[in-house]
Amino acid sequence: MFFVLSKLLIPLQTPSDLILLILSAGVICCWFARSRRLGIWLASLATATYLLIFFLPVSDWVTAPLENRFPQLSALPGHVDGIIVLGGAVNPEATAQRGRPTLNSEAERMTEFVRLAKHYPEARLVFSGGSGLLDYQRAPLNEADVARQFFEEQGLDPARMTFENKSRNTYENIVFTKALIKPQPGESWLLVSSARDIPRSMGIFRKQHWAVVPVPVAYKSDGVRSNLLGDNLQKLDRGVHEWLGLLVYRITGKTDALFPAPAG
Repeated sequence: MFFVLSKLLIPLQTPSDLILLILSAGVICCWFARSRRLGIWLASLATATYLLIFFLPVSDWVTAPLENRFPQLSALPGHVDGIIVLGGAVNPEATAQRGRPTLNSEAERMTEFVRLAKHYPEARLVFSGGSGLLDYQRAPLNEADVARQFFEEQGLDPARMTFENKSRNTYENIVFTKALIKPQPGESWLLVSSARDIPRSMGIFRKQHWAVVPVPVAYKSDGVRSNLLGDNLQKLDRGVHEWLGLLVYRITGKTDALFPAPAG
């Protein structure tokens, strides 16, 4: 139910969709005399919001605190028992259509995982990702299928890899992976994920009593405002999604803190 609701309410979680809905409602209201004033107000509000997002670094204001919460590693650990990368960086639909592993704007998750896997040749390697589609059972490929193709093409030994392919969101990524690989106390694990997603992921890991060291990648808050409204909206959508995720996951007891921070 949690997963289904999160998908059905996407337009209300996504600023770009919500603003478009407000603008559309305003235009419709303008066609009727009784609601014309309301329509003008709604359309003006939506337009002003678009302009603010275009001319001001609103998306960075939202994203930077998430990405800066956990610092980058100053040095890699001497020993690592395992490395985990969470799904969200591959495009199963495009892969199925084109026959080639296709990555998205979070591709650095995958490339950093490959680099670390080669740096630690004895470490266990884990990819966690199923499908975020509501009708996921009909999908020709899931994220783990694409990841398997990609990692084999990058020269990783499939015998070292464990693929968790049932999860549909970040919470299930972590819970299902822990049940699958059964990490032991005292083991050293690295978590590779987008810097924006690290706080929520770390909160879940801690709630599951699984100590991992975060490796944040795929930074988006560069302090440079894009001249394309679409770029700014996409970054804003993902940032707002994470803030809402932090709130909902804390309310539902899936994380150990509202805004998890580095230990100590």
